[in-house]
Amino acid sequence: MPAATWAEVRRLFFAEHWKVGTIAAELGLHPDTVRRALDTESFNRSKQARATRLDSYLEFIRATLQRYPRLRATRLYQMIQGRGYEGSVVQLRRLVRRLRPVPQREAFLKLRTFPGEQGQVDWAHFGTVRIGRAQRRLSGFVMTLSYSRALALEFFFDQSLENFLRGHVRAFAQLGGVPRTLLYDNLRSAVLARHGDAIQFHPRLLELCAHYHFEPRPCRPRRGNEKGRVERVIRYVRDSFFAARPFTTLDDLNRQAGLWRDRVAHTRPWPGGDNRRVEDVCREEQDKLLSLPVHPFDCDLMRSVQSKKTIYVRFDLNDYSIPPAAVGKLLTLVASDQVVRLLDGTDEVARHRRSYDRHETIVDPAHEKELLTRKRRALGATPNSRLVASVPESEALLEAAFRRGEPIGSQVQQLVRLLDDYGPRALQGAVREALARETPRASSVAFLLRRQQRGSGRPPLPVHLTRRPDLEHLHVPASDPEVYDELTDEPDTR
Repeated sequence: MPAATWAEVRRLFFAEHWKVGTIAAELGLHPDTVRRALDTESFNRSKQARATRLDSYLEFIRATLQRYPRLRATRLYQMIQGRGYEGSVVQLRRLVRRLRPVPQREAFLKLRTFPGEQGQVDWAHFGTVRIGRAQRRLSGFVMTLSYSRALALEFFFDQSLENFLRGHVRAFAQLGGVPRTLLYDNLRSAVLARHGDAIQFHPRLLELCAHYHFEPRPCRPRRGNEKGRVERVIRYVRDSFFAARPFTTLDDLNRQAGLWRDRVAHTRPWPGGDNRRVEDVCREEQDKLLSLPVHPFDCDLMRSVQSKKTIYVRFDLNDYSIPPAAVGKLLTLVASDQVVRLLDGTDEVARHRRSYDRHETIVDPAHEKELLTRKRRALGATPNSRLVASVPESEALLEAAFRRGEPIGSQVQQLVRLLDDYGPRALQGAVREALARETPRASSVAFLLRRQQRGSGRPPLPVHLTRRPDLEHLHVPASDPEVYDELTDEPDTR
């Protein structure tokens, strides 16, 4: 105890006749400490200070600690050893404990707010969860009303701007209104830049403020005590709800969080008075909150996407299918926390459930069916595909012809001409017969078709000059008709 305090204790007791308990209460001392100060024998006992090896270094130690209050005793010991000190470090530690400046604790006022005046918002980390091949960070969005201490809680797989806005919208719905002011830490989702007292808020947050008519207010840097109520709520959520909490899906976790909030958090005693509960004060505060707008704020993520070749577009490391007609077009992807939609202008061309896995392909069966239909229609785009589609046996004939050294290109061209001339049914029969005779060549098929043509008594097929460019410019000179008359006239025998 300092000598001045010791003297003041004795003055108040012996001169002013204060009681021991009164002195202890007023001076912030323990009653036993006051009694020791009043002990006459110990007060009159003279204490003769003993000289130590540290006396020569006392001023140096005191000046060093004044300049570097957090300097460790071991470092001071090395410093004075270099200056000739030969004593123990234990004595130095005792001296340092007595001389080290004690930092002045910052005093705070107890904050009081009006009903409906203020809310506090923050994110909290709750570890990671595995979804398929993905490792997702589990975060909790927490909003608490500063007056009633009612809270809104929802868990998300990330702390994106869209989830930050979505957390506000759903928290307002849970609380039944909007406080006039919301207090934030310096979150990147809320504050883009700060210079002194000048704040640049995120434009999307300002849109949310304009929609719900509240004022955003950030805390000063490194001043977590300014939003101490939401910090205490987060600690309460960790200890009372999340600790050892089993859950299967994010929806299951949020369902359990809602039940815990209604049955546990809102039934606890109100910090402003033990005879009331948080839910009772919250019902009174709801009348002072700003009313909710008719339509909630749109929090969905929007971005432009385009697929160059396939019927898939990539979002959040997963592939979502689109109709074949949308391939190559610039589309708008609209993603909520549950659904991914793809728009061509204002028309919705695809809708999928949102996946939080990694490298997953989410397919609409109708998109694949439409693509396969288009592929089947395109089978006739090449001669070979058209031939195989019309006469499936031709594929086996071409393979056998290739093994015998026949050029496939010319074989296909001849078979396609026969298909045009005789039709698929006649060609199919001739191909089957050629395979049965083990003469897998287009010329053999043509021979069989011509033989069938002669046997049926049908006239021969006309010659297509487009297939005989050598005959296109053929010139046949006209003959004198009298020559033919002479050949038909009977000779004169007279």
